[in-house]
Amino acid sequence: MDTKYLDLLAEKYDCEEKVATEIINLEAILNLPKGTEHFVSDLHGEYHAFQHVLRNGSGNVKEKIKDLFKEELSQNEFNEFATLVYYPEEKLQLVKKTFESTQLLNQWYVKTIERMIKLTAFSSSKYTRSKVRKALPEQFVYIIEELLYKTDELTNKKEYYTKIINRIISLGQASKLITGLAYTIQRLVVDHLHVVGDIFDRGSHPEKIMDTLMNYHSVDLQWGNHDVLWIGAYAGSKVCLANIIRICARYNNLDIIEDVYGINLIPLLNLAEKYYDDNPAFRPKLNSDARISENEKLQITKIHQAISMIQFKLEMPIIKRCPDFKMAHRSLLEKINYTRQTISLNGKTYALKNTCFATVNPDHPEQLMKEEEQVIEKLLFSIQHSEKLARHMNFLIGNGSLYLKYNGNLLIHGCIPLNEDGSMKKMMIMGKAYSGKGLLDLFENYLRYSCAHPEVSDDFATDMVWYLWTGENSSLFGKKEMTTFERYFIENKETHVEQKNPYYQLREREETCRKILSEFDLDPDEGHIINGHTPVEEINGENPIKANGKMIVIDGGFSKAYQSKTGIAGYTLLYNSYGMQLVAHQRFTSKEDVLLKGTDVLSVKRLVDRELRRKKVLETNIGKKLLEQIAVLNDLLEYRYTLM
Repeated sequence: MDTKYLDLLAEKYDCEEKVATEIINLEAILNLPKGTEHFVSDLHGEYHAFQHVLRNGSGNVKEKIKDLFKEELSQNEFNEFATLVYYPEEKLQLVKKTFESTQLLNQWYVKTIERMIKLTAFSSSKYTRSKVRKALPEQFVYIIEELLYKTDELTNKKEYYTKIINRIISLGQASKLITGLAYTIQRLVVDHLHVVGDIFDRGSHPEKIMDTLMNYHSVDLQWGNHDVLWIGAYAGSKVCLANIIRICARYNNLDIIEDVYGINLIPLLNLAEKYYDDNPAFRPKLNSDARISENEKLQITKIHQAISMIQFKLEMPIIKRCPDFKMAHRSLLEKINYTRQTISLNGKTYALKNTCFATVNPDHPEQLMKEEEQVIEKLLFSIQHSEKLARHMNFLIGNGSLYLKYNGNLLIHGCIPLNEDGSMKKMMIMGKAYSGKGLLDLFENYLRYSCAHPEVSDDFATDMVWYLWTGENSSLFGKKEMTTFERYFIENKETHVEQKNPYYQLREREETCRKILSEFDLDPDEGHIINGHTPVEEINGENPIKANGKMIVIDGGFSKAYQSKTGIAGYTLLYNSYGMQLVAHQRFTSKEDVLLKGTDVLSVKRLVDRELRRKKVLETNIGKKLLEQIAVLNDLLEYRYTLM
């Protein structure tokens, strides 16, 4: 151990007793039950549904209430109390209106505060007092701690505790205290949150999800293909930028670009108005509750076409300068007969419909018009100088990764590219073959390099970020090719098929999952792969728990765009000291429904596995860090004090 480092550490622990106390504290923590991990995936901008799942801890709050008050509360009282914990401000406003007198309201306050204190104590039972203190509302720490750790309640201190609660009420602080306790309970029922990819695109409020995550007490992120698209745009990739605008136009979410992140779309609109007309293939997909005029719909349709054509043009130079990508067959604008309006794909000729090639030079189809160049340059400048987007992207990059090994499990959004025989699929990059963990590590290195050099937009690292979005060997895409062009312009649906990597069939086999876990230096007997990206079609009988429990797929469809296909509205996963439970959710309608009707989206919990013995902090990632700290403190004790 470096003696200079130990000297610095000794400034904090300036006597032997302080070092010994900290060692005792850390060793004691190692023997506490591991905290509850909460896994969510594929949020796709569905902020309100995500908020509800976060507030109820995927049903964990209700489980705590049921365990604690099962003999005390009726079903209606149970629902009312749970809703109060989820949405304290709004529920308190509704509750206050139901009481005819202040006296009755105050009686309710007394009973509710006592229940909240009990639930807080119950939820905090496996944490140290220090950790609980950090979770408490700052303005009420002293009061709550006195009520949490009651002693001698029946004799000497009974009046003391009663006086505290009554005085809180008489001073008009009851609602604030209840609200603070509710948020404390929400925080305590989940120790750590994992977001297994795809915060962005499709839904209307990814920025609110990002704000929530940035303020969450403990979270990590595994990038999804849509997240990497936004990272790529911020890192300088014009083709990634074109993609995010195209997707926002497709799902009627351009206000995310313009209003939320402050990107000026007027130059793009002017270009679109000049060259494009109405086109049914490019009309925005609208939710049933969308309020949009015909003129707005037409403007979005034109923008959608303009940015799509810019995207298709920008793809072609990348394909040509990156032969390792093996995507020459996707240089589609070169394969069009512009006179006959047909395209040659895989030896077949298809008629094109709903075409919008007014800005394409048939002799040089990859060439951007001067106006298009100016528009994309202005958009790139705006997106790289958006203060809010910078905060969100820096958080995403700083707290995210392509995969994560956590507490013996592998968290990955998409796939590990495999061959038909289950072997790791190799990709040649600059004369060297990469596969499995090595390939993903290389992808992540290129992505981080691109983010560190946002001023460069046409280097191999930035091209590789786009490849992660659409390439055959990408661990995030996981398909042979992306048929966006075909879906717009070709009626024959055989061209729309996107062939999945064999991983998605082979992950049903325990042997495959064990091989992948070993590839990432994880114990195949103990570990699981936790996967997102592909909606689970429960409506057709698909099981999200695969390979004898080794594979757990938690994308059940938060996004409304998938829910008719999946039949549900998302899976989440809970992993506490007793084992894992998968939670299925019904579609979230609104916060108002929860408040007024006591309805909840929790549907079914399925046991993935149960620990034969209760798992301790010692056996977790946090435990490993604590052991390292203990080792350093023991070195300090020997170096500075026992030798004195």
